[in-house]
Amino acid sequence: MKTCLIVDDSKMIRRVAGRILQDLKFESQEAENGQQAIEKCYSRMPDAILLDWNMPVMDGLTFLKTLRQTPGGEQPVVVFCTAERDVSKIVEAIEAGANEYVMKPFDSDIISSKFFQAGLLS
Repeated sequence: MKTCLIVDDSKMIRRVAGRILQDLKFESQEAENGQQAIEKCYSRMPDAILLDWNMPVMDGLTFLKTLRQTPGGEQPVVVFCTAERDVSKIVEAIEAGANEYVMKPFDSDIISSKFFQAGLLS
């Protein structure tokens, strides 16, 4: 079973994303911020990461840059799921190593479409 790490400071978003991932047959883990997420990646690298931008302790962009410099950190498909709508932010995320970018609010169709495009679903 493929794994996905949900990184968001909102418990509600993590819960909604977890249900969507369960329906897509993914095993999910959760982290409240980038620091927790990087620690989880050090112990077990997921296949995919749903990543919020604005979080306490370590934001999503800092997490992504740290992840991509970590051994094995180039492997997970990273989908930013955020309220950031500024085109310069989207460009910054993609340049830092994000594979896809989704605006909140999102639903199962959006997530499954992005996962399909990224090769996580067939």
